[in-house]
Amino acid sequence: MRPLAERMRPTNLDDYVGQASLTGKGAVLRNAIEADNIPSIILWGPPGVGKTTLASIIAHTVKKPFFKLSAINSGVKDIRETIKKIKSQRFFDHPNAILFIDEIHRFSKSQQDALLGAVEDGTVTLIGATTENPSFEVNNALLSRAQVYVLKPLEKEDLIGLVRRALTQDEFLKAKNIEVKEYDAMLRISGGDARKLYNVLEILANTVADGQSLTITNNLVEKVIKENITQYDKSGEQHYDIISAFIKSIRGSDPNAALYYLAAMLHGGEDIKFIARRLIIVASEDIGLANPNGLLLANACFQACHTIGMPEARIILSETTIYLANSPKSNTAYKAIDDALAEIRQNGLQPIPLHLRNAPTKLMKSLDYGKDYQYAHQYEGNFIAAEFLPEKMAGTKFYTPGQNAQEEKTRLILRNRWKDKYGY
Repeated sequence: MRPLAERMRPTNLDDYVGQASLTGKGAVLRNAIEADNIPSIILWGPPGVGKTTLASIIAHTVKKPFFKLSAINSGVKDIRETIKKIKSQRFFDHPNAILFIDEIHRFSKSQQDALLGAVEDGTVTLIGATTENPSFEVNNALLSRAQVYVLKPLEKEDLIGLVRRALTQDEFLKAKNIEVKEYDAMLRISGGDARKLYNVLEILANTVADGQSLTITNNLVEKVIKENITQYDKSGEQHYDIISAFIKSIRGSDPNAALYYLAAMLHGGEDIKFIARRLIIVASEDIGLANPNGLLLANACFQACHTIGMPEARIILSETTIYLANSPKSNTAYKAIDDALAEIRQNGLQPIPLHLRNAPTKLMKSLDYGKDYQYAHQYEGNFIAAEFLPEKMAGTKFYTPGQNAQEEKTRLILRNRWKDKYGY
C-alpha cells in the first residue's frame, strides 16, 4: 500500500493548500500555470510544504511530460541520460518536458552546469526544489534563467485541515472510527511538515484494526510515536543527536564510531556541506594546534564536497573523518579565544598602548601615537620583547600550549622568547 502522504497528494490547484499567495485564484503563479506560460522556476521553502506536489500539479495542469531526479543520488551522468531521453521523445508538435530536481541545492557546480544547455534551448522547463537559500546554493547562470518562488511554512489551520481531509477522504482511514481530540502533539512532532504529519497519522491509525475506534490525544501520540519512529530525521531531534555523536567520536579519537555516524547521516540524506562545515569546526576546536594540517584538510574537504557532490563526496568525508579522528587533539585555541572574550566582557577593552596605535595624521603623531614602536624585523631573530598588551593587562596569559608534540615545541619557543613573563 502506498504511504498516506502519497495517497493524499493533491492533483490540482484547488486542493493544494498553504500557498494561497502563489496558487490562489488570481495569484501570479496560478495565472502562469493556467495560461500554460511556465518559465523555469525554483521553489524555495522548508520541508513538507508541497514543493514536489506543486511541481507535479504544474505538469499535470499544463499536460507536459514529467521527469524527476533527486539531487541526493543523481550525478552528471543521470542528468545527461535523462535529457537525452527527453530529446528522443520529442516530436514536432510534442510539448517540451518538465524536469523536476528535488533538493537542487545538493547539486555541485558541474551538476548544475549540466542542466544549462537543456534549459536554454527549451528542451526542458526546469523546476527545482530547495530548502536552502538559492542565492547561495544555485549557480548564478542557472538562477538567472529561473524565477524563484518562496513557499511559506504551513499554518496550524492548514495542517489540521489536512488531517481532517485524510480522515474523511482516504479509503483506509475511513474504514476506522478515528477521532482527533487533541492536535498539539501531532503538530509539534510534525514541525509544520505535511508529509511527516501524514506519517504520524498513519502510524496512529495502524494501531487499530478496521472498524475499531481510536481517540487521538497528546499522550497517545507521544507514546506511540516514541515507540515507532526510529529512522534518521535530518530536521528533527535525531539530527542533532547524531551530529553530536559524530563530533564526540572524532574528539574521542574513535574513527570507527565516527564513520558509523557519518554513514547514518549520509544514508538519511543529510546535507554533505553541513557535515563538512562541522568537520572544519572540529578541526579547529578539537584538533587545533596539535595538528594544524587538520584545518587545511577539513577546508579542502568542504571545497571538494561542494565541487564534486554525492555520491563521490562520501569518500572525501570519510577520508577527512578518519584523519581527524586519528589526529592528536588540542582545544587550546578554543579556550584561548574564549578566555580573551571573557576578559573583555567582564572588564571592557583597555586603552591600547600608544606605541601600538596607528598614526596616519600629524595630530595623532603629536599625541605620541606610534611613538617608540619597535619594529620586530629590525632585531635578531625578528623578535623584540616589547609590551603589546594594555598596561593593566601586562603579563596576562590567554594561551597555554597543550600537552602534545607540536605544542610542546611551541612552549619551548615561547619560554625562550618571553622568559618568565607569561610563565611558560
